[in-house]
Amino acid sequence: MAKQRKPRIAVWKFASCDGCQLSILDCETDLLEIASMVDFVYFREATRATARGPYDVSLVEGSITTPQDLVHIKDVRKKSRYLVALGACATAGGIQALRNNHNIEEYISSVYAHPEYIDTMRRSSPISDYVPVDLELRGCPVNKAQLVNTLSELVHGRLPVFPQYSVCVECKQHGQVCVAVTRGERCLGPVTCAGCGAICPSFGRACYGCFGPKETPNTSSLSRWWMQNNLATEADVYRLFRTFNTAAPDFDREAKQHGEQDQE
Repeated sequence: MAKQRKPRIAVWKFASCDGCQLSILDCETDLLEIASMVDFVYFREATRATARGPYDVSLVEGSITTPQDLVHIKDVRKKSRYLVALGACATAGGIQALRNNHNIEEYISSVYAHPEYIDTMRRSSPISDYVPVDLELRGCPVNKAQLVNTLSELVHGRLPVFPQYSVCVECKQHGQVCVAVTRGERCLGPVTCAGCGAICPSFGRACYGCFGPKETPNTSSLSRWWMQNNLATEADVYRLFRTFNTAAPDFDREAKQHGEQDQE
């Protein structure tokens, strides 16, 4: 009887800090169990294997920022049955998307001694702007429990379903006192997607939105409440929505309503 082939998993890096790839390794004993069911055939953080494909699952960290990235992600998509975007960079352009509304040529000339050697795109964009994505895992970095669940489901040919409600729901589930109401914290929990387990409010600090916008977030209402209660200025609101998920459409639109003028 022929031995059944294990699902082939590839892990790819684009413009990012490697944090989401490290989250895979941080799964520890859960990763050992998963590794017994799959073959990691490309994963530079963990193995020298460089199989060319095809791949059953490709986990992609990072945003698309160069012409070379664009060619590469299209090739990865063509060779992959499932493509999963990992983290804020891959799902919303990441912190590097702060450049999207500014003059990239000016940035390059300020940072590099020889700007003429730099070949980059004007925007830092999520993977889904260029190729179909089967699943997005939010966060900076991703949640390990969601990651383990994703790998477990995909190797059995199923796509997992994750909550789209706000972090506030997780706070209530864990019995946390609302830091916005009781302490006047500028908390993004009401407009941020659940999935982190409400880590920050659990330690008495405000959510800073690393999982990106929830489904249909009312960002304008939250901003108005902050300002009406003297918890934030226009500039504060601008900065709160210009972080890890600055290029997420809902957060981007709200930021443009406040503070300094973006430079096109």
